[in-house]
Amino acid sequence: MNLLITGAWQQASAFLPQIERLGHAVRFLPWEKDALPCDPAWVEGIIGNGIFLSHPIEQFPNLRYIQLTSAGFDRVPMACVREKNIAIYNARGVYSVPMAEYTLSCVLALYKKLDTFRVRQKARLWEKERSLHELAGRKVCILGCGSVGTECAKRFEAMGCMVFGIALHARAYRSFFCVYSISDLRAVLAKSDIVILTLPLNEQTRHILDAGQLAAMKDGAVLVNIARGALIETGALVKELKTGRISAVLDVFEEEPLGEDSPLWTLENVLITPHNSFVGGGNGKRLSELIMRNLKSHGWRHFKE
Repeated sequence: MNLLITGAWQQASAFLPQIERLGHAVRFLPWEKDALPCDPAWVEGIIGNGIFLSHPIEQFPNLRYIQLTSAGFDRVPMACVREKNIAIYNARGVYSVPMAEYTLSCVLALYKKLDTFRVRQKARLWEKERSLHELAGRKVCILGCGSVGTECAKRFEAMGCMVFGIALHARAYRSFFCVYSISDLRAVLAKSDIVILTLPLNEQTRHILDAGQLAAMKDGAVLVNIARGALIETGALVKELKTGRISAVLDVFEEEPLGEDSPLWTLENVLITPHNSFVGGGNGKRLSELIMRNLKSHGWRHFKE
């Protein structure tokens, strides 16, 4: 297979000899926005992330195989992929552990008011804080019961929380006390102390948390978004947060980077990070193993068929 690999796979160079021994010819594109290093018609497979944002998929007439370095499919024209019967694989499971650890740590930071202690430390102020919270016994709602959602569920369950899931179809999932369908979302939000978004972004999930759903959230609840910013209606979120009724941990936004004029920056009940929750020391190893496994067991077989 003629394989175009982009810099989205940072460890690619270490695996090029192995890939070539599998019978693949390789061209490398360090930056996906740059000009292609080959004729688009040469390309039969792509390993990358957002390459189709700069190079429309239609310009690759012989493309049969796509391996994404991201878990989401929202940067890929999936209608075209399905129409042309292109095999596509994502990075499911690669980033789940750091994202779950991030989520737990941020909720704990809010519950234990670590920012307050940091300010007092800088001021050398010895002053006890009497309004800390416990995770044990809290009700946690996780929208999305895939790999990331499951890793979050395992960690919050271990902390003594009761974990509910929201999925397209209600059924039993590991580490979840109970899983509801999306039609039950508002009722589950009303009883949840912590709400975590791990859903993929598509037309069904865009703005799944609108003004009505946000208003249904329990007083004092914490909302965590580690999935995609467009899952939440931003204007409605800002309005709800300004009331001080709920708090939020936001790692993703409808527009990234978050604009300097966004009111979210100045809200004291919001913890903002720059789409950083996926970062972890084990990602490179997990991603490389997944890419090579797919190339060996699926990519070439599908291409030959």
